[in-house]
Amino acid sequence: MPSSQPSGTASVTSSPDRRYVVKKADPGCSRLSSPVPVHEQLAFLNEASRRIGTTLDIAETARELVDLAVPRFADWAAVTIRDRVLIDGELPYPPADGSAVVRRLAGAVAGPRSDDYVVAWPLDEVTTYPAWSPFARCMASGKPIMFTEVDADLAEELSRARGRDDVRRLLHGVSLLMVPLQARGRVLGIVSFHRFPGSTPFDEEDVTLGEELAARAALCIDNARLYSRERGTALALQSSLLPADLHDPLGLQIASRYLPASDLTGVGGDWYDVIPLPGHRVALVVGDVMGHGIRAAATMGQLRTAVRTLASLDLTPAEVLFRLSRMSQDLDATQIATCIYATYDPVTRACTIARAGHVPPILLLPDGGTEVVDLPPGLPLGIGGEPFEMREIVLPHDSVLALYTDGLVESRDRDIDTGIDKLRRLLSVRLRDLEDICDATIGAQRPGDERDDIALMLARVRELTPDEMAAWTLPAEPSAVREVRHGVRATLDRWGLAGLADTSELIVSELVTNAVNHARGPIEVRLLRGRSLVCEVGDSSFAMPTLRDPDTGADAGRGLRLVDRLAYRWGHRPTPGGKVVWAEQRIL
Repeated sequence: MPSSQPSGTASVTSSPDRRYVVKKADPGCSRLSSPVPVHEQLAFLNEASRRIGTTLDIAETARELVDLAVPRFADWAAVTIRDRVLIDGELPYPPADGSAVVRRLAGAVAGPRSDDYVVAWPLDEVTTYPAWSPFARCMASGKPIMFTEVDADLAEELSRARGRDDVRRLLHGVSLLMVPLQARGRVLGIVSFHRFPGSTPFDEEDVTLGEELAARAALCIDNARLYSRERGTALALQSSLLPADLHDPLGLQIASRYLPASDLTGVGGDWYDVIPLPGHRVALVVGDVMGHGIRAAATMGQLRTAVRTLASLDLTPAEVLFRLSRMSQDLDATQIATCIYATYDPVTRACTIARAGHVPPILLLPDGGTEVVDLPPGLPLGIGGEPFEMREIVLPHDSVLALYTDGLVESRDRDIDTGIDKLRRLLSVRLRDLEDICDATIGAQRPGDERDDIALMLARVRELTPDEMAAWTLPAEPSAVREVRHGVRATLDRWGLAGLADTSELIVSELVTNAVNHARGPIEVRLLRGRSLVCEVGDSSFAMPTLRDPDTGADAGRGLRLVDRLAYRWGHRPTPGGKVVWAEQRIL
């Protein structure tokens, strides 16, 4: 043990990096004696168990190791880790040439050479040790290497391996002990201990103690590596499953945030989505899979895909959740999830909502007030087979609908009701920009070791302008076809879409003709302009149109074949008073 250095406690002084600890010896320090009695060794290793590995962070664990070793065990110590372990958490296969690519992660130094060592051995520097160097040989063999005293020739060799001439002077005359950081049969890196000239050189007893110290630290570093890799994998999986970019649908402005869980709980299964529906309607979805880690993220991806599939069938929110609940039982019966599903019609501003065990939505009114949307809670997905209830509300212009997960309002020291009240106060702050509201809401969350992940989606309602919608109410008479053709062409000329006028005239005339022939009462026609052009024709008949075989001898019934050829896509949906047939064209 360093015996000629003055005794005293180690005090941390200024350092260019928090992982590089510079120490000075103060009087009264309790140092390991030489030789080290058994009880003193046990006390030292017991202290190592308490002080090393307090976090699941590789760099912090490395710093704890060198901070403990200096100056009680060595005058200078450094932890060097294989570079790929730090980049992607993988343990690389040894290169064919036997070299080792490493990165210095932490260091601690005490004594008169402190400044020189900080400059000569900077942190985060990637170094390739050649196969003949003691550093590479130590990692390749998995056995410690000790030099009682580094002579001039060895100092030259070590400086060449290090690739820096300025370390030759620093290494000459020191006692050097290199110990591999080995855990679960794989070498993660190396810890180097140095004692300056004048200190007691390392001996075989020190080698044993150094191996024990390195083994305990290596296990903590490997645990941190495995945790970081799993968390990184889960984060990558979840981020790839969340929508990369949410386009504002017609009549809505969307803003969203996802905040991963704390380091202790890991990645969760929260998600959000905006799904386009026929007629420029939209489905707003927020869900939460209970639990954390890759399994929760994978289940989230399956549920999100299932929701999108069910949404394409243009079902009601209650029916979507009912079928999703049945499907979730087949996916993984042990994973419980909640979900809220809402559809919004930009023409009527009607929003139909259903929830499956999810926290209720909050409506931010134009005057700054807030209210919790009264909605039957339902059971979580996969539990029971009861149908879900839904509620339809008309959203005021300039109101904001907030959908979120329970991580935003619930914690160990706060129940859901208290959290919802706090969220309402946050939302009622007079901020116009939705991004600012999201930032203020997420920023108010306390960072904690047990915080759940959070998904938040805000949707601001706006009225459609004359440049986005045109509507006609026509009698169920043949003359209505000519009238609507003129109206469609004039509207598209005004919108700057004259290139779609001919096709749109043909489509709308065929749809209106079908309505005149098969329905009674007024016919509703709408043109909606968003990212595409949609023509909708509503009538009072509940009979859905079908494509007829073009080989039949009938002269009628060919109109839908024409619509099918001209439109990008078309379809129909039931309404309380009949049906709506729609056709969509791309806007180039």
